[in-house]
Amino acid sequence: MVTTKMIGNKIAVARKKINISQAELAQRLFISSQAVGKWERGESLPDIITLDHLAEILGVDLNYFSENFQFAATEITPVESAVSKSEELPSGNQKKKLNWDMSRGNWVDADFSGLKNLHEKFSSSNMQRCLFMGSELSGLLLKNNNVDRCDFSGSDFGNSQIQNSNLANNQFKDCLLKETVFSGSYIYGCDFTGADFTGVVVKSGGFEKNTIAKALWNRTSFIDTAIVDIVFAGTLDGCYFENCAFARVTFQNSTLINTFFKNKSLKRIRFIGCQADRMTYAFLKNGGADLTGITMSIS
Repeated sequence: MVTTKMIGNKIAVARKKINISQAELAQRLFISSQAVGKWERGESLPDIITLDHLAEILGVDLNYFSENFQFAATEITPVESAVSKSEELPSGNQKKKLNWDMSRGNWVDADFSGLKNLHEKFSSSNMQRCLFMGSELSGLLLKNNNVDRCDFSGSDFGNSQIQNSNLANNQFKDCLLKETVFSGSYIYGCDFTGADFTGVVVKSGGFEKNTIAKALWNRTSFIDTAIVDIVFAGTLDGCYFENCAFARVTFQNSTLINTFFKNKSLKRIRFIGCQADRMTYAFLKNGGADLTGITMSIS
């Protein structure tokens, strides 16, 4: 696994290879030489934007800083060798697109805010207390990950696949989750305040003790999922619950429209101040739900 000391050593090796001092490197990065010293001693990590700039100065690919780097510590891969010709920019501009992969890494207290175009390159990783605020993560394939106390607030996860992962105590405030599929994943203690769950599918996993205030529920599906200690509020339109295990689940001041419950028993769900259309009401009645907190709307 990648550690801060390993990355620090790689920075030091690359810096010495091009024969510049910590002070000279710091000057070119517009930071203090003390900050460079901390990196090289493994006491801290540069954020992703600084790491990108650092790679350019040192003449290495960003893969050089990850465990996927296949060469000895004293060897450095020039950016040019890691980039295919199809990735080259038009002639006259010597800067090339960096090709990098963060899979199978151990990322702790790192700042990846504003990250873009990650796609499939973030699997089998351990991430703790990392920042991804305002990131473009649409089309992401994230599988076999442990993600703990990270902040994804304001990020776009549209059309992503989150598979067999543990997501605990993370911030997903105001995230765009449209058409994302969470499969075989355990989602615990996360804050989804203001998140857009349009077209989201949660299946074969757990959804427990999450904050979902002011979330948008439109065509959202929960299939074969354990839903525990959750309060749904607002309008649920075209949503779907199938073979879910409910425990301490409450629908409070909710309007249920074309929302289907295909479960053997709905007795563990509480309804407080809710309204439901005729079809939804019928599904709830058939499942043995306590209908005392539900008013059937005329439509």
